[in-house]
Amino acid sequence: MASTNSSQQVLRAGYESPQPSTRTFEYQLSSPIASSNPSAENTKLKVAYLSELRSLVPKLQDEINVFLTERMEEDKKEAEAQGRQLSAKEAKEEENYGEEVVEEDT
Repeated sequence: MASTNSSQQVLRAGYESPQPSTRTFEYQLSSPIASSNPSAENTKLKVAYLSELRSLVPKLQDEINVFLTERMEEDKKEAEAQGRQLSAKEAKEEENYGEEVVEEDT
């Protein structure tokens, strides 16, 4: 979500979990938001803003994915330390993580 912070635009995402753990991911945008006036200058400002936003969103997603992968690994290690094993369903999901799995009707 892009939000205003003292006239500075910020792309921000937040993570909260049931355990006392929160994390905020954010990027400052240098491009200003144009007014609603339909001038050529405002169009240039809007294009610059949206272009910067478009380039920052994948970076934010990558940062979140790295964080969540680390959290999943930590959770897995904690579960193993407690002697808990993955269920068959969890093991199958982990094995196929990131791949499209098509169930065949038999």
